[in-house]
Amino acid sequence: MIATEQRDGAQTLLKCLEAGGIEVIFGYSGGAALPIFDALETAGTNIKFILTRHEQGAAHMADGYARATGKPACVLVTSGPGAGNTITGIMTAHMDSIPMIIISGQQVTWMLGKDAFQEADIFGITMPIVKHSYLVKDSEDIPRVTKEALHIATTGRPGPVLIDMPKNISQGPCTASLDVDIDLPGYHPESSFEVDSDAVAAAATALKASKRPVILAGHGAMLAHAGPELKELAETCGIPVTSTLLGKGIFDETHELSLGMLGMHGTAYANKAIVEADLIFNVGSRFDDRIIGQPDKFGRNATILHIDIDPSEMGKMIRPDLKIVGDAKVILAELNKHIEPLETTEWLATLDGYKKRFPLHYKKQGGLKMQHVLDVLDRLTDSRAVITTDVGQHQMWSAQFNKSRDPWNWISSGGAGTMGFGFPAAIGAQIGRPDDIVVAVVGDGGFQMTLFELSTAVLQKLPVKILVLNNHFLGMVRQWQELFFDNRKSGVDLEGNPDFVKLAESYGAKGFQIKRPADIEKVLSRALEYNDGPCLINCEVVKEDNVFPMIPAGAALEDMIIEKPKQKMAKPVGST
Repeated sequence: MIATEQRDGAQTLLKCLEAGGIEVIFGYSGGAALPIFDALETAGTNIKFILTRHEQGAAHMADGYARATGKPACVLVTSGPGAGNTITGIMTAHMDSIPMIIISGQQVTWMLGKDAFQEADIFGITMPIVKHSYLVKDSEDIPRVTKEALHIATTGRPGPVLIDMPKNISQGPCTASLDVDIDLPGYHPESSFEVDSDAVAAAATALKASKRPVILAGHGAMLAHAGPELKELAETCGIPVTSTLLGKGIFDETHELSLGMLGMHGTAYANKAIVEADLIFNVGSRFDDRIIGQPDKFGRNATILHIDIDPSEMGKMIRPDLKIVGDAKVILAELNKHIEPLETTEWLATLDGYKKRFPLHYKKQGGLKMQHVLDVLDRLTDSRAVITTDVGQHQMWSAQFNKSRDPWNWISSGGAGTMGFGFPAAIGAQIGRPDDIVVAVVGDGGFQMTLFELSTAVLQKLPVKILVLNNHFLGMVRQWQELFFDNRKSGVDLEGNPDFVKLAESYGAKGFQIKRPADIEKVLSRALEYNDGPCLINCEVVKEDNVFPMIPAGAALEDMIIEKPKQKMAKPVGST
């Protein structure tokens, strides 16, 4: 007679995660999660555990891992403040549709709701920022819950899923089979692979009638792995392609048909293309406020086609003339059977003229410029490095000057705009892609929010490059204060910054310094060749410089500013 396998809930959880494809767990220990951390040693899985220095860092690392690999990772934290510290990371992943499993230890079930030590209703707290959540109350449910969580997180429109695990459930015995069936009535992501042939035929007809078409490629196209189909459509029909911030790289930005990024700090020629287009074909973008400006003026002269896997995005911001709900890769593959070359020669010539009249540019005189550093970085890496960014001026200049030739190489917080994201996301990306060059492009403000993860990078011997573009300001907020608030610098001067090179060295990382334009290429080359662990490059850039082009929040694309205005501007109605 064969003895039944003896395992507890925590061991069952880890075995189910491994069976579901989880390879890495990022986390920070604590009392309510102790059985799960013990199971990391006893369950016999091949899952790699990365001990971080903060739970927010763990969430951003799992996020960066997923964005760089297309595969979910797991976050493991304790109850109360441990789970609470993941909120920013979960929100960041949720707003950008990133698959992630968050496992939080919890007080024992009989103490729930009684304000026990380190108890928090993380199920309720996270409800608006997860795709789904579970509070497990029976150890026998663990295999089903884990399989469901992974399925929900990675199918349809991806997103984070929370599993809240009381301590008595994780340390109690579990005899349930690891191979379970799941039944999720009402959740049918497989329907996204069904093609509405009539809608596809209508899209093909609309394309054939257009003279000035533009493809708008969003993050949804990336998540659908629709790059080859998108390229076939663009090249066959001769249609220029612009992307959202998170769509960078789904279409090679060095391609002659690429217009770069659209929107508030996008290229002038991408914004002008949208204004003058007679057809806008949105593939996987949610028409967020950063790219549409004034909704009533966006694409007002164009027929608008919209592909999205999430039907709730249809008409939420812009009402399309034709909507096709489903997986972008499947829909484009079907559409490509019905397309033919379009006569867009004149249209492309017009846009090429805009590229020449309104190129991305900067002055190399007058001190060290962020744009110059990023431009050289792009050239030295042949536009193929994995770039993660924080949020602010450096993010927008990086989006402009660090071109993405391949998908999954551009990692940035879009919807949430999370400062502190860039560096831990780079750690996650480097763990997921150990053989690739990973560069965290951060400002001195955002970097200081999560810089303690230098310990994690050093202990893991990760060759991640940390490019600190140090202007001693919260630069984007200062820019808005200059343009719209009579240059009153309130709460933006980062006086008291540390010596970042010495700080890196104190953690055991390599430090480099760039203070002059003449040093950029030499120092960056040395940093890119350094592979004995993480290295930090502190760039003492000019303190006050502004990102252009710029569309003030709430303004139309037609109101784009190419350079610093000479007259005082009215306060914008939207957010930075």
